Amino acid sequence: MSGARMLVGYSSSSSGSSSPSASGDEGGSPAAQEVATQAGKPASLPGASTAAPRLPVPDSVLNMFRDQEEKETVVDDCSKHGGRVRTFAHERGNWATYIYVPYEAQEDFLDLLQLLLAHAHTHVASLTAAAEFHISLSQSVILRHHWINPFVQSLKERLSSFHRFVCRADQVKIYTNDTKTRTFVGLEVSSGHSQFLELVSEVDKVMEEFNLAPFYKNPSFHLSLAWCVGNLSEKLEGQCLQELQEIVDGFEDSAYLLRIHVAEVRCKSGKKVFSFPLR
Repeated sequence: MSGARMLVGYSSSSSGSSSPSASGDEGGSPAAQEVATQAGKPASLPGASTAAPRLPVPDSVLNMFRDQEEKETVVDDCSKHGGRVRTFAHERGNWATYIYVPYEAQEDFLDLLQLLLAHAHTHVASLTAAAEFHISLSQSVILRHHWINPFVQSLKERLSSFHRFVCRADQVKIYTNDTKTRTFVGLEVSSGHSQFLELVSEVDKVMEEFNLAPFYKNPSFHLSLAWCVGNLSEKLEGQCLQELQEIVDGFEDSAYLLRIHVAEVRCKSGKKVFSFPLR
């Protein structure tokens, strides 16, 4: 990523200088220096000037913006968000950004989620239900604030020709994040994969415009249902995974329930959310 640099021109201090005239060189002639020395004053050299003493900056001025700077300093306290650790440090002017397809959970879906969680808790008690549900189309990347509007405009142009479609997410799968600091239970997409790949292809082109990381190769599109801190995938795979899949397959109307109507794509940058309806 490269930011714009401001070029500032400075005028040369020598361009405005002028040579002293022969008749106006006070303090510059040998006679004048001799008189000054006899009077007890230090002789000045030709062209020399006496610099004014620098006054100290008052403490009231130095402390004027300190309180504001302290308020803007962000300390990452993982205890305030369930022990999760940031994948990149917070920095003022940087906006965590990602692209996704939203999913509005209905009551029946939440009932299924509770059944899955109750059983998974017998293997990993620290699993927590996701607060919202979506299918990711990008990694989390960093945008500078002044890039947000052109980034969003580019997304809008590239996604404008896409039509709505229906997918199904009904295969239980265990995931971990890149740094292995969190584990997820998700429902992998079993139909509609090709349409998601087409969406990702356009999103990746926008990422390339801004020198940002593309999505994963051979992605596994999925809805994350629950998460926990740490890499606990071994405890959830195998027998637990098989039992969770049996719960999904045996849930009433699960074939209909887990069909997802993809009608829009969203971009979340910081706390701002931008929506791109599909045709």
